[in-house]
Amino acid sequence: MIKNYIKIAWRNLLKNKTFSFINIFGLAVGLCCFLLISLYVIDELSYDRFYENADRIYRINSDIRFGGNDMKMSQSADPMGAVLKKDYPQVEQFTRIYTNYGSNFIKKGTEFISEEKIAHADSTFFDMFSIPVLEGNPKTALDAPNTVAISKSTAQKYFPATDALGKTLEIGLTNKTIYNITAVYEDMPSNSHFNFDFICSMDNVNYDWGNFTSHNFSTYIRLKEGVDYKIFNKNFDQVIAKYMLPKLGQLMDIKNLDEFKKTGNKLEYSLFPMTDIHLKSDRSSEIEEGSDIQYVYIFGAVAVFLLLIACINFMNLSTARSANRAKEVGIRKVLGTERRTLISQFIAESALTSYIAMALALLMIAFLIPPFNELSAKSFSFSTLFNIKFLPILLLLPLLVGILAGYYPAFFLSAYQPIETLKGKHNAGFVKSNLRSILVTFQFVVSLTLIISTIIVYQQLNYIQTKNVGFNKDQVLILEGIGALKENQEAFKNEITQLAGVKSATGANYLPVSNSSRNDNTFSKEAVMTKDNGFGMQVWRIDYNYIPTLGMEIAKGRNFSREFGTDSSGLIINETTAKLLGYSDPIGKKVYTSNGDGSQMNISYTIVGVVKNFHFSSLRENIGPLCMKLGVNRNGLAFKVNTTDMPNLLSQVESKWKKAAPDTPFLHSFLDESFDEMYRAEQRIGKVALIFAFLTILIACLGLLGLVTYMTEQRIKEIGIRKVLGASIPSIVGMLSMDFLKLVLISICIASPLAYFAMKNWLQDFAYSVHISWWIFVIAGVFTMLVSILTVSYQAIKAALMNPLKSLKME
Repeated sequence: MIKNYIKIAWRNLLKNKTFSFINIFGLAVGLCCFLLISLYVIDELSYDRFYENADRIYRINSDIRFGGNDMKMSQSADPMGAVLKKDYPQVEQFTRIYTNYGSNFIKKGTEFISEEKIAHADSTFFDMFSIPVLEGNPKTALDAPNTVAISKSTAQKYFPATDALGKTLEIGLTNKTIYNITAVYEDMPSNSHFNFDFICSMDNVNYDWGNFTSHNFSTYIRLKEGVDYKIFNKNFDQVIAKYMLPKLGQLMDIKNLDEFKKTGNKLEYSLFPMTDIHLKSDRSSEIEEGSDIQYVYIFGAVAVFLLLIACINFMNLSTARSANRAKEVGIRKVLGTERRTLISQFIAESALTSYIAMALALLMIAFLIPPFNELSAKSFSFSTLFNIKFLPILLLLPLLVGILAGYYPAFFLSAYQPIETLKGKHNAGFVKSNLRSILVTFQFVVSLTLIISTIIVYQQLNYIQTKNVGFNKDQVLILEGIGALKENQEAFKNEITQLAGVKSATGANYLPVSNSSRNDNTFSKEAVMTKDNGFGMQVWRIDYNYIPTLGMEIAKGRNFSREFGTDSSGLIINETTAKLLGYSDPIGKKVYTSNGDGSQMNISYTIVGVVKNFHFSSLRENIGPLCMKLGVNRNGLAFKVNTTDMPNLLSQVESKWKKAAPDTPFLHSFLDESFDEMYRAEQRIGKVALIFAFLTILIACLGLLGLVTYMTEQRIKEIGIRKVLGASIPSIVGMLSMDFLKLVLISICIASPLAYFAMKNWLQDFAYSVHISWWIFVIAGVFTMLVSILTVSYQAIKAALMNPLKSLKME
């Protein structure tokens, strides 16, 4: 019986080539997109879940508001983990990770290699995170100073011909340290929110230990089984009262936390599930840039909708061409075939179509995997589809799609009465169907929503690129690893500024892009800080040329100058800080900060200038308080250049670098590229939305073309009679097109508000965003209407131009 079903299904596919092509191609595109996006979604949702006890591991987050400056941090004070384990038996273990220390240059032979994946961690790191240790003892690997654990690939890179365990590594350019390799661990999976090749002992961090007011450590704790982390969060108020309020009270004359909060300030800590960090954390200073659960939802919805649109095409075309199968159904029923047998036959045809589409989809994926990896920033391979976790999807998805797409047509076709069909009264092959109209409308609602969303995403990206961000990011060359120059840094900088096309140079420790140094500190308007006059802000160390090199503007006062010896205790503040201070003219006013341990506000600075606000973080955030003071920059150099021959200039700079630091690689970047990197996720969303908007409109129009084709076949006699009676070609085309264009118009009315509210919600993630203009909806609607008219008109004009005598003779 099954063999017979397949044989009949195959004959029907070959008999109706146009119908078969539209269905198979549409389903193949839908399945291809569904599988690719499924790979992405499954990978995103799998982050950090492979660790043992992952459901009991949490990171301590900090929420601080001080003097109107909000800080949502992924880091906490260094004693926090130890205090929680000591005071609360619910805490089973803790560990800390420190990622903002030392140089990223490792010596190999006589050369230095730049490495980015370096961290310092407590000796409990491997107890907290179940990373397989291949060599060495994970319990003692990081116990002592000057010890380091390295990944397997790193061991092969630095010691290809021998075991790495027991060997040494020299880390750093200026402050060199010799580390003993005490462990080699398996490479960390890519679906982890951190991925380190070097884990150094925490004992090598030069830090003011035991300071509850400084937050620089990613602290993780593991709770005992059965402990609810939301209930445990209530304990943090006790921790604050016991360990932090005494210091705050000494500085600000406050007696309890409520008194601190009444002034509008905030000091809160909370546990955040490790498995949610990659997708749901919106904190500053993340170890690695995460993603957004919204994008996972969007991609998942798009995948499902694309597949649904392809299934809808199958359902619509199957019911629309029902007249072609009516006599077959009637004869088979007269011969005694039961309805359930007919249903099985039609579903078998649908399933066969679906499996053929799946084979074509896999062929598409084989070619599309490389560009998809580039688009999604992943590293999937074609074989990933055939692993044990994904294989059931490959086998069952075509069957489910076949049943979903074929279920309604099977019941629709099998319901024909044999007497009526054999008498020829089935002529309603393309009668108006409310369900069919709803399905076509749904297709175009999805397509229009994606088109409108794509336009708004690209409008926002263009806004980011063209907005005046308060500094000039174009043609600013950044050099890293200048510690290798040692005492020759100034000479090298002067030598480069002599090159044609180089306008100025400055230190590049602090840059207004992500992945640059940041430093928060506490200040007050008076020598004695109170709960009312204290505030926090960014403190950047710059040199005399920083502001002109980056094209920033002084709003009041002046830039730092060598002519003023007192500038060593001077500050340049941004406009946000000036507004926070409340002075009509802040020039000459003093602000105060502590001597480093937070015990007293005994250091004063005089404000010498106000720089116009510039965006030193993403446009998702408001511009916060910031000040600049004179200081030494030892991590990088920035050069403002003006040249039309950038490759030649880079070649000259590299040549001089190799002479000055022959053992250190020449590492450079451009400020505008680093700026763009902050919005890489949005750029990916824009590209994905554009591709899927095109695919949805393509599949929807394919279905529309198929429907119009079968409609004209069913109404061929009516068209012939109308032409004989004098109907014009435009009137016939209008008659054939109007029903479909009405559905497209309804789709525009439904999709416009849906897209508006969806994109308005997306834009709320940005502190600075575009206004959603009415013309966006007009353009999307007109575009969709034109594409629909072209799709429908082609077949309608073809039918209208047919010789009426031929069509009537056919009948």
